[in-house]
Amino acid sequence: MQTVETLNEGLKRAYTVTITSKDIDARVDKEVKAIAPQVRMPGFRPGKVPANLVKKMHGESLQRDALNNSIQDSIQKLIADQKLRPAMQPSVELDEGFEFGKDAEVKVELEVLPEITAPSIEGLKLERLTVEVADDKVAEAAARIAGQQGALEDHADDHAAAEGDTLVIDFVGKVDGEAFEGGSAEDIRLKIGSGQFIPGFEEQLTGVKKGEEKTIDVTFPEDYGAEHLAGKAATFDVTVKAVLNGDKPKVDEDFAKSLGLESLDKLNELLKGQIEQEHNGLTRTHMKRKLLDQLAANHDFDVPPSMVEAEFNQIWQQLEHEASHEEDPEAALKEMEAEKEDYRAIAVRRVRLGLLLSEIGQANGVTVSDQEMNRLIMQAAQQYGPQDRERFVQYVRQDPMAAAQLRAPLYEDKVVDFLFEKAEITDRAVTREELEAAIEAEDGDIKPHVHGPDCGHDHDHDDKPKAKKAAPKKKAAEPAKADEDAAPAAEEAPAKKPAAKKAAAKKDDAVEADATTEEKPKKKAAPKKAAAKAE
Repeated sequence: MQTVETLNEGLKRAYTVTITSKDIDARVDKEVKAIAPQVRMPGFRPGKVPANLVKKMHGESLQRDALNNSIQDSIQKLIADQKLRPAMQPSVELDEGFEFGKDAEVKVELEVLPEITAPSIEGLKLERLTVEVADDKVAEAAARIAGQQGALEDHADDHAAAEGDTLVIDFVGKVDGEAFEGGSAEDIRLKIGSGQFIPGFEEQLTGVKKGEEKTIDVTFPEDYGAEHLAGKAATFDVTVKAVLNGDKPKVDEDFAKSLGLESLDKLNELLKGQIEQEHNGLTRTHMKRKLLDQLAANHDFDVPPSMVEAEFNQIWQQLEHEASHEEDPEAALKEMEAEKEDYRAIAVRRVRLGLLLSEIGQANGVTVSDQEMNRLIMQAAQQYGPQDRERFVQYVRQDPMAAAQLRAPLYEDKVVDFLFEKAEITDRAVTREELEAAIEAEDGDIKPHVHGPDCGHDHDHDDKPKAKKAAPKKKAAEPAKADEDAAPAAEEAPAKKPAAKKAAAKKDDAVEADATTEEKPKKKAAPKKAAAKAE
């Protein structure tokens, strides 16, 4: 193997690698010897087929395999010999004029990770905004539960259903006049105004009476979990079996005991703990953003353009998806276009922070243990059905990229926790409204990205400008999920071997390292029942 460097400019590198025909032939001969004992051919005893006949039978496939393996090994040797840290999977192109029996000339292009001076983690100062849980907030939470626990009674038969009433219904959903799987149910309870079902479903049931039959028209959201229904127009034949009304029970000792608790004090204690958890999450989000701001301000270095482009594309796809759900999608897209360069700057910041957190984590021995990784895999597998669960586990264990994506959010959190321990932290008591306002003031960030040589993809909040996000339309039976603040952070992992092809080899988002909360291996959306009731 001969290697010639053809480009060394900034973070870009290019090489011409020549693999001799002698090396390729030697691999073919070695493989022939390996498979010869298993080859069967009429007229020869098992294992006694001459090597030249084996080569004649399987020569073409053996040559292709030998060429691919030679290219893969040569690139791995190139990376090791040149001490390269690829930012993304190298681009590999075999000379178009190549013929077996001649030397193979391969062009390799890649971007490398920048050399980052030891990140400064001394002198970090952070303010922790804390919120005391007020008694009236606990009382409000208890009242909400009481409102959900009210005893339901039948309205008069001629009562027209209004917001707050609960209907007992049967329904049959149809697309193009045909009933679809999961679109029918009986004795379903639906509270009008709860937003449990897909948009437009319960609104059309306002005013119905007991015993009434009604056909309603709806359109499934574009982002609906069941792909065969997403964006489709549908009808539901609804039979109203009852219209119910409920009175809120009084929040007292008897109410607490009806929930299975020993006392009202115990209920208040549990509710207070839940509210404290919410406050702690908000406090951490604010602290993390301030931490990232300090790191970004103190470190500046070039980042690989390919990583920035991948990050920007991810941001842009997210924004396009959100714009499609705005009242005026065209206006939203036009506004995005006007701020395109601002979003590209956010991508640069994400990548830089990702590399920085990765470097800090590696320099300080931050790792995700095998036990933690196994727990992550099993937790993620629960979203799949019993038959797919084992396949998912095997997929993650065998695919370094999938494992990196799953590991990323936890790794990021561990790096951030490490930095919190190093920082000088002062506490300041605020109200929840003040804490939320402080977060909202920075909420134009979208999410940064933790990169390194083994990336998955996920992100944290960045700087300006504010991303004008439309609230996604609610899917049936799926509560809105709060967006977590994620920052970049990643672990080193070997780059995948590139598959050799005659033209440019397939590029892969491998060789990055990520650690933010949003990009896990793409899940298949678990089919949801159309207009299913919220569990």
